[in-house]
Formats: sequence, structure tokens, C-alpha cells
Amino acid sequence: MAKITQTAGRNALGEFAPEFAHFNDDVLFGENWNNQDIDVKTRSIITVVALMASGITDSSLKFHLQNAKAHGVTQKEIAAIITHVAFYAGWPKGWAVFNLAKEVWDVNEGDLPYEDEAMRAHAKEMVFPIGAPNDGFAQYFSGRSWLNPVNEESSYLPIFNVTFEPGCRNNWHVHHASSGGGQVLICVDGEGWYQEEGNAARYLRPGDVVEIPANVKHWHGATADSWFSHLAFEFPGENASNEWLEPVDDEQYNTLTA
Repeated sequence: MAKITQTAGRNALGEFAPEFAHFNDDVLFGENWNNQDIDVKTRSIITVVALMASGITDSSLKFHLQNAKAHGVTQKEIAAIITHVAFYAGWPKGWAVFNLAKEVWDVNEGDLPYEDEAMRAHAKEMVFPIGAPNDGFAQYFSGRSWLNPVNEESSYLPIFNVTFEPGCRNNWHVHHASSGGGQVLICVDGEGWYQEEGNAARYLRPGDVVEIPANVKHWHGATADSWFSHLAFEFPGENASNEWLEPVDDEQYNTLTA
């Protein structure tokens, strides 16, 4: 987790009340908010509940609502939290906090838990869910990726939605097969790259289809400044296997232009 820092105390009260500014910035946020005994998402929720119960519905509560969203609290979660607390803290307080929450969350965000604003925007544009972190294959990727099965993995042709953060790409790899085999990518959102060994990289946009023959060394991933998602499915083949190879060279990747 990135270290939480705060300068609001010194900015507003550094000269007038330096001790208060010190406790606010260095102790409350510098020490307490960085304590790992409670995760930041939970700490954000507790703070929102405490302020709501105290009847504080000014800009400080809006800041903590924004902070809660930034640490993964979804629109559906905050709606449930405020509703629950309103039974105990008072219905008018619930109304007041909902008015602030509607300025922070869009109703269409639903249960998108993603901390990155660009990632939430990317997820809202897609038909297919982003899914879970692609931890099982993380060692073969430069950067973060996510994986969501579109159909049953036990089906004849398993299909996955693969999402790459900006700059993320997988290693060079080969889908081996003595006959049949190969892979197809269907780009569904964002901008990406596909490259076969010995050929120039191909720029990818939604709707593009990439047919990858068996036994061809290749890689694919996002552009440097865009989220990217594609569906991926491998055709059945005899003696099929996947071979993961070296990462894509940073210098080579950074020279790619659409």
C-alpha cells in the first residue's frame, strides 16, 4: 500500500496552530492512517460512519467519501453503509450523507470496486467484467493484468476476457501443437499491441481480430497510455502446450507508436 501523506493541517493552520497541524498531518494521517492493523478501505468506512454519526456533513465528510471511493468502496457498498447507519444515527443524517455521496459516486458505477478512476471508466465501457487479478500468470506479465472467464472453463472452447493496465504486456510465448491449435484474440476495449517474432507490432482497437497460428512466437498487451481488454480462446490441438519465454524488451516496447 502506498504511504498516506497529508499536508492540509500545515497548509491551513501551520502558522496559526502549528501543534494542531502537526497532530493532524503527522499523527492522525501520518501514523494512524498508515497503521496496517486495519486495511485502508475498512478505515475509510469507519471514518465515514463516525462523521455521519456525529452529524458532520460538510466538506470534511465529502473528502472522506472521496477517500473511501479511492480505496475501493463501491457505489452499492456506500449506499448500503449509509442506509444501515441511518437506522442508528438518524434518518435525516442519512439523507444529508446521501446528498454528498451522489456527488462522489455515479449511480451507474454499481459494484465496480476498482481504485483507479481510469480502470472504472474502462470497466463501464465493456460488456464483459474485468474479473480478478491474474495472479496465476503474473510471472509471465510485465505490469498488472486481470482475467475473467466468459464461459465455463471446462467447456470445449474456454473463452477469457483479459485486461491489461497501461504499459502491461505478456512475455513472448508460443502455443505449441503438432496439429490444430493456435489462438484467437478479439479486442473489446482500449488500445493494444500484438506482435509476432520477425514482424512489426500491430496496433489494436476494439473490434480487431487477431488469428495466431500454432507454434508462432508472439506477445500482446496494452499500449503505454491505455487500458486494454481482449477475449482470448485457444483452439484444441494435438500435443498442445504453452511455452512462456522472455519478457518484451522495455526499450523496444517504448518505441512503439500507433
